[in-house]
Parts: sequence; C-alpha cells; structure tokens
Amino acid sequence: MDLDFLYSEYAGVCSSLGLNVADHVLIASVEHQRISHFQYGKSGKAYVMSSSKNPPSCIEGSLGTPWGLHEVCEKIGDGEQQGMVFEGRASIGLRFWECDEEKRVKNLITTRILRLRGLQEGVNSGGDVDTYDRYVYIHGTNHEDRLGSPSSSGCLQLGNQDVLEIFERVPEGAHLYVSLKGEGPRS
Repeated sequence: MDLDFLYSEYAGVCSSLGLNVADHVLIASVEHQRISHFQYGKSGKAYVMSSSKNPPSCIEGSLGTPWGLHEVCEKIGDGEQQGMVFEGRASIGLRFWECDEEKRVKNLITTRILRLRGLQEGVNSGGDVDTYDRYVYIHGTNHEDRLGSPSSSGCLQLGNQDVLEIFERVPEGAHLYVSLKGEGPRS
C-alpha cells in the first residue's frame, strides 16, 4: 500500500512546528499497518508493520503506539546478525530461534532498533507523553506472522529483513510521522 496521501499531512505538521521536511521520512499508518520510506519527497518502498495491540496512545504506561512527528535519534545493532535479540538496547548474544520457548513466546526486540524521540511538545514529547522516555522504537520481531495486525506493546514492529533495509537506508535525524488516519487521536 502506498502512503503518498499522508505525506502532505506530515508536511503540514512540520510547517506548523516551524520545521523543514526531512530528506528521509518514514510515514506509518496505524489504520493500514504500513510504513513507507520517502526520500526527498518521493515515495519508496512500503513495509508491513504492527503497531500496538492497545489503542494508540502517547501516555506513559498505556502500551499504545504514539502518534505524530518523531525523529530517529539513535540506531542500535549495526553489525549484529539478523534475528539477534536485544534487551535494554543491548544484544543478548542469541538470535530469537536460539532462545528458550518461554522467551520466544514474548514479543522480542530483534535485529535492529531505531530509537525515536517525539518532536511535538505535549503530544509525544515531555511529561507523561514522552516517546523517548517510553522507549518506543522501530524494531524487528520474532513474530513476523503477526505483522499487518496490531500486536506490539507500543513500538512499530517490522520483519527482520525489512528493519535491516530501513536501518541501512534511513539516517539518524530522519523523521517518522505516525498517522491515525481514519481514527481520531486518543489519549
């Protein structure tokens, strides 16, 4: 699914905040469970994702996916093997299929992490709505069969090959815009 229709929504938010549109932008649609990479305003590849199984929310403790404008503030996992499991943003030295059954049933953070920082004060930045302090990421998952349906605890999950691809293509400082298109914002 092409998310070109959301680029102008993203650009409008940037304008309202006095920010320039970024050279690299990821636009995620919670409604469509897709994320697209735009480079210099032109759409590229779209990827199937999973957002939160709880309703979208920016509030600490909600386990909901936060909406609005974010930046990729840190990239974690460069050089690690595909499928590597991360805890506390550090590799545990095992790929998800090497973990015991008890661990594999959980939603694991795998392959790569793109850490996010909210750029909209009072929406996804500051106080009890701070995406960075909530440790919300874009990351790989050990449950690729669930992609395309809400199933995370707030993060945006991608297939392991897809998160590798995005990690290589998207620099730190790139924007992520999470749209609820079709749904009203919820707190």
